[in-house]
Amino acid sequence: MTTKDIIKPENLVYTKSRILNDTPMHYCPGCSHGVVHKLIAEVVEEMDIQEDVIGVAPVGCAVFAYNYLDFDFQEAAHGRAPAVATGIKRLMPEKYVFTYQGDGDLAAIGTAETIHACNRGENIVIIFINNGIYGMTGGQMAPTTLEGMKTATCPYGRDTAINGYPLNITDLLVKLEGTRYVTRQSVHNSASVRKAKNAIRKGFENSKEGKGTSVIEIVSTCNSGWKMTPDQSNKWMVENMFPAYPIGDLKDI
Repeated sequence: MTTKDIIKPENLVYTKSRILNDTPMHYCPGCSHGVVHKLIAEVVEEMDIQEDVIGVAPVGCAVFAYNYLDFDFQEAAHGRAPAVATGIKRLMPEKYVFTYQGDGDLAAIGTAETIHACNRGENIVIIFINNGIYGMTGGQMAPTTLEGMKTATCPYGRDTAINGYPLNITDLLVKLEGTRYVTRQSVHNSASVRKAKNAIRKGFENSKEGKGTSVIEIVSTCNSGWKMTPDQSNKWMVENMFPAYPIGDLKDI
């Protein structure tokens, strides 16, 4: 007799989404990406849109997102995911199209694509992982790196006199006419995970209904880049990232 044989359906608390592939994890222990992948998979399964959703993965830690999620993906050049998503959505307006981007991709090399897609009100969802650092390439300073925060390229802390100020791009996107829903969430505890999942689902529903661009920022940790344990990273995020990037809905019309 196996464990499967003795677990009754009514006692089963959690099952793995069928949308998630059995792929060896390449993310660092404690990384937020895996949690967000899980939420996307659950939303796609619950909405029963596996055959109708298309993700766009750019360059960065999330470059292999398509390995984990069992639906169609398109690779994009660094920063160009919103432009690629625009083309896909306009050619196939019946599809649910989303981008999955980090802060270096979306708020640095991809700033123009992000702003103009949102300004046009493209009917796509932008999922934005903001951990304040370039995770994949060695922990360099990102546009969202906080003042005084140490990275590989500002080892004594971000100095605004030299490096400029942190870029809160989500606050800029709120002001654009084309954005319909702009929210900032996190996935560091159970309550936050539930809110983030609801936000992702709302973004997909808005896209299908042609309401304009939905932007879902997930304030996240990068314990490898921050040189902390996962637990320390969560605490540091709450104490330092949240004041700079407050959690909650910024726009919902």
